[in-house]
This record gives sequence, structure tokens and C-alpha cells, in this order.
Amino acid sequence: MTQRSGFPFCCLTRRLQIPQLLLLCVTCHALFCSLVQPGLEGSANLMHLLSNKSNQEQGYCETQARLASSLDFWTLSSENLIAVLPVDPVKENYVRKVKNCIFSIAFPTPFKSRVRLVAVSKEVLEDILDLDLSVSETDAFIQLVSGEKIVFGSIPLTHRYGGHQFGIWADQLGDGRAHLIGIYRNRQGEKWELQLKGSGKTPYSRNGDGRAVLRSSVREFLCSEAMHYLGIPTSRAASLVVSDDEVWRDQFYNGNIVKERGAVVLRVAKSWFRIGSLEILAHYGELDLLRSLLDFIIQEHFPSVNVQEPNRYVDFFSIVVSETAQLIALWMSVGFAHGVCNTDNFSLLSITIDYGPFGFMEAYNPDFVPNTSDDERRYKIGNQANIGMFNLNKLLQALNPLLDRGQKHLAAQILEGYPVLYYTRFTELFKAKLGLLGERKGDGDLIAFLLHLMEKTEADFTMTFRQLSEITQSQLQELNIPQQFWALKMISKHQLFPAWVSQYLLRLKSNMNDSDSERRKRMTTVNPRYVLKNWMAESAVQKAERNDFSEVHLLQQILQHPFQKHSAAEKAGYSSPTPSWAEGLRVSCSS
Repeated sequence: MTQRSGFPFCCLTRRLQIPQLLLLCVTCHALFCSLVQPGLEGSANLMHLLSNKSNQEQGYCETQARLASSLDFWTLSSENLIAVLPVDPVKENYVRKVKNCIFSIAFPTPFKSRVRLVAVSKEVLEDILDLDLSVSETDAFIQLVSGEKIVFGSIPLTHRYGGHQFGIWADQLGDGRAHLIGIYRNRQGEKWELQLKGSGKTPYSRNGDGRAVLRSSVREFLCSEAMHYLGIPTSRAASLVVSDDEVWRDQFYNGNIVKERGAVVLRVAKSWFRIGSLEILAHYGELDLLRSLLDFIIQEHFPSVNVQEPNRYVDFFSIVVSETAQLIALWMSVGFAHGVCNTDNFSLLSITIDYGPFGFMEAYNPDFVPNTSDDERRYKIGNQANIGMFNLNKLLQALNPLLDRGQKHLAAQILEGYPVLYYTRFTELFKAKLGLLGERKGDGDLIAFLLHLMEKTEADFTMTFRQLSEITQSQLQELNIPQQFWALKMISKHQLFPAWVSQYLLRLKSNMNDSDSERRKRMTTVNPRYVLKNWMAESAVQKAERNDFSEVHLLQQILQHPFQKHSAAEKAGYSSPTPSWAEGLRVSCSS
């Protein structure tokens, strides 16, 4: 049983203690030989004529002119990866132990039944992939995003990695149901890796069927986009399709196996490399390959690190430590629990990836665990910062074979600085949530005091901070909490609430050049009114399973503007207390 976290989400006043610890019918494997010829880096080729700076500044019409209206000249490429990183020489797609490579070639397995487009992200299509939204209405698009066809010039890859799962080394894991279908370079010069999730078996499928079900795919599509609009680094979701293929799942691992439908999400990220990508190489002593992969990652994704510098791996580690602390602090600021913080789910770019049994905390509880598979509550929300430390320590262990004695010492010191980095960022974020300006002694205690009251009264995390953003100081001072501020009314029942209000109002007086209206305006930009609570996702899932995707679309629309009040969201109860039917709602790793 894991112990209560020593990090300040549970108790800000506690001392930080962490244990060291072109779309063609390319569906046949026989075409592989023609695909491996060097190709152009993925792009919308004809659009490059329009990508100079002056055109980029000419507004909406020019932007629309640069968007591809079909997939005819839109290309992907895997060349950037396979020109540098070794590929498994075995081309057959069967489950096996793979060594001395980074990727295996594996083609997606098309669905046998009809495929239906459930949802697309207009912003991902247009802003990242240079595709006009109308492209999503074409058969070619459905074939691409469901894995039926591969863009000519690209080779579908599956990534080999390992990882520590629930604290224990799990050996080879890898992309067991995901295919990287290519890299796209957009008009801004950004390179994005496109990955299908739920697209069939790979050499890394272990005992799985390579599929993902509609239930989990709806959740991933909605949450990855919701996190982006909350300002949290994350992979993005371009599309969601569902089939009529039968997929059997034991959702809660209790022997109750039920039939569900297979679905595929097209996910995009700058990179899908994770801590486990390095761990597997270090574990098997593939040090030359470890060095090659690290140098590639640094060259591609860490421009501030000189790849020729002898201390480059230490510099790389320092950035990952800092950005991981930042990411987890951001999670905490919106009450997000990832659910499965294994090293194979922690991105080296410090973005949120692999959405499974996640949850946004409703009633404030540092012991909140969204994942029913986590019997020991290892990944409870209040322990996420500690787990970040654990995972970074495993990253350091993977780097150690490439470091000299001095570099190891320096890297260890960097890791020891993680708690301060986390605490500092956590405090900054929660001060902003309370509208506090400047530095004052006791700010940490004020935050901790509020969290204590919230825990004792089981107040809603999201709405407590949101309603503090909307209530006036005079209403607070009079302890006159209108009924509309239901979360604050819950806290106000605590006998110590007047004391906290007194301290809070006194602290607000020290804000320089501030007003109550400015405070409220400022706070509503950092405290969301809507997050994807599990009951909201479940409601959308239940309708989707009946082929009613209206709530998926509604949530997608609302969660693009989480800080703005929306009449449809209010009507749906998205800022109201959790409905009684959702009490005890559970999610698991089964997906």
C-alpha cells in the first residue's frame, strides 16, 4: 500500500519528502518493397508555394487557400525515423520478443464491417494537418483514419519500448494496438507524428487483440482535446471512427465478458517516445542504440541542447525533470488524475499521453483514484508528484550507462531539485487560481487551509475555484453565499470557513493595483467552469453505444471553451453537482 504523498497537494505545509527511488490502395504487404524507397518528408506539396511569411499574414482567406481540399497531394513519410533508427529485420506480423531495433514494420488491420466517422477535430485537421474540414467527409479520409489504407510513401511502424508498470519492471511492452502511419510536416514547418490507436495486432500485442473499444476511444478523443484547451501539454486527437466489428472485453476484470464495438482514434504528437523507450535499451545493454536514439531525440525535439556537447544527456535530463514537474503541477491545478502513470506512459517531451482510466476529481480528495484496477492506490491524485520522481529516477537509471562519474553526480543533483521545481510551480498555479498577486508569506498556508476545508466538506474541486472566481468580495465578507454557488455553500458549513474567508480577504487587499472586478476576471481565465468529469464522459459513451453521438459533439464543443459559460452546458448540468446515477461510477484499464 503506497503511503500518503509528501507533496503539497495533500498538505502544502508539509516538508517535501520523496524516497530515492496520396492516398493509394496500399493495403497489401507485398507493396512494402516499393514503400521503402526514400521519399519526400510528409507534406501538402503544392501548398509550399504559399507558405512564405507574407502569405501567412494575410488572414482567413489565405489560410483557407493553403488547406488541402483532398488527400490527392497530401503526403506522409516515415523516412525521418527509419533513415536514422534501426527497424526490426523480421517483417512478419506476429507476437515475439524484439531486440536491437526501435521499430517494427506492421500494417494496420482493416475492420471487416462498415466504418463510421464519429467525430473530428477541426482545429487539428486545419491547424496541424493542413486539411480542410471537408476532407473528413470523403471516403479516402475514412479509409486513412481507420487503417484501411496507407498513404503512399509512408511505412507503418510500431514502436518497441518497455517500462515499469505499477512500480515493477514489465520488460517488453511496445505499441500493442497502435500504428505510426507517418510524419507530416505542416505549413508552419512543424513535424507531427500520426498514430492510429486500436488499429490491429502488432509484434507487441502480447495477449491482446490489437483493438480498442468505442467506450475508451470516446474518452481518449474527448479528453486529449479538452486538456489542450485547458492549456495542458498533450497529444491531440484528429478523428474517431467506430466499426461494427465485435470486440470482447472484461471491463472490470470480474469475469463478465461483454461484446463491444471496435473503434480507432487518430492521435497526433510531436513525438511518441517515452521513458520506456530508453529503459528497454538500457535493460538489454543495447547502449549504442540507446545513444543513437537519445541523440536523435535531442536533435529533433530539444533545440536548446547541443548534440555535440559532452554533457548533452545531463542537459536533456535537466529539461525533462523541469518539464515533468511543470506538467504534473498543471494536472493538479485542474484536478486531473492520469490513472496509469507507468514509465511507458510518461512522454520524454513531457506531454500527456495514453489516456486510459483517467479522471477529473469531483469531490476534493487527495486519495482520489479513478482506476479501479489500481488496488493499492499507487496512482492516486495526491501521489502523482511522487510518481513523477519515481519515473524520473528510472529515466536516470536508463541514462547512467552513458554517463561518467561526474555526470552521474550532476544528474543526481538535478533529480534532487525536482521537489522544489514542483512545489514552486504548484504554488504559482494555485495562487493564480485564488487571484493572488505578488509574493506574501503565508500564501502556501492559505492554499492548504482551503484544501483542508474542501477535503473535510467533500466540496467539488473544479466548481469551488470557479465559484470563488465569480463571487464578489462583499458577498464573501458577509458570508452570504448565494445558492448558485453550491460548492462554496458546502464549504461554508465548516466552522473554520469564516476564518479562511477573513485570511483570504486580507490577502487580497495586498494585491497591488487590483480591483474586485479585475480579480474575478483574472480568476475566470484560469479556473475552468467545465472539465470532462467521468459522469459526463460516461453519459456520452452510453449514447454513443446506441449510435447517438450528439453528446460527444456537445462535449467536444463545450470543452473547447472551458472557461466560458455556455447555455447548452448549463442545461446539460455540466457545472452542477454530480448526478445521483453517477455515484460510484468506475473506470478501469480495460479498453
